[in-house]
Amino acid sequence: MRRFEGRSALISAAGAGLGRGVAFRLAREGAAVTIWDRDADALAEAAGEAAAEGLAVTTRVVDMMDGAAIAAAVAAMAADGAIDVLVNNIGGSLHTPFGFLDQSDADWDKVMAVNVTACVQTTRAVIPHMVAAGYGRIINMGSKAGRFGSLFAGANYVAAKGAMQALTLQIAQEFGPKGITCNTICPGAILTPRVQGLLAERQSAEERARVLGTIPVRRHGTVEDVAAAIAYFASEEAGFVTGASLDLNGGQAMVI
Repeated sequence: MRRFEGRSALISAAGAGLGRGVAFRLAREGAAVTIWDRDADALAEAAGEAAAEGLAVTTRVVDMMDGAAIAAAVAAMAADGAIDVLVNNIGGSLHTPFGFLDQSDADWDKVMAVNVTACVQTTRAVIPHMVAAGYGRIINMGSKAGRFGSLFAGANYVAAKGAMQALTLQIAQEFGPKGITCNTICPGAILTPRVQGLLAERQSAEERARVLGTIPVRRHGTVEDVAAAIAYFASEEAGFVTGASLDLNGGQAMVI
């Protein structure tokens, strides 16, 4: 499929792992993709892979803890044309303590900064360009944790991902009349190297096997699972879907 011919997409924290998988999925469907990351080496590797495959992927080193750097990077991208799709991929529990009483104010501040503030600043910078174009797709990265709690990520991460779902609702309501949709993806454990390391650190092999047994499809999620869902939300086909939170957890948690 070439659903994104003539469209441009911005994906944050996409030098490796889940973000890179999403970037390549959209690029393979015709999008001109810009990926940000603070890791120059990861971006160089991603650029090399994209070039070998003939994909339109542009990279930029961006410190997303710096609001001015975010604004400058958005302005530079917008100077070359529209920004049709924004995937707020940046996030993570940052290996802060699991126990609520073990988490310091600093643990809360840095998890909120990465998972919420950076996304707010990016969205605030991008939306005016989408409004001017009368079109936009914003996809926020939530988590199963933000909907149902977590067995291995702490309260700060859970609260941050819940905040992203709430933000999604307001953005969808406020900017729907401007042709912009906003939705949230809520994955369970997706086995990227980072998540595998966190699981190994905080759960025994027996505990991990027991958790796997609670997933009806009997497997953890993959990068490809998430990329496929984001590609749908990013497409024109999803124009009547906004303010939605899509659970991607293999049935581990279900709601009516």
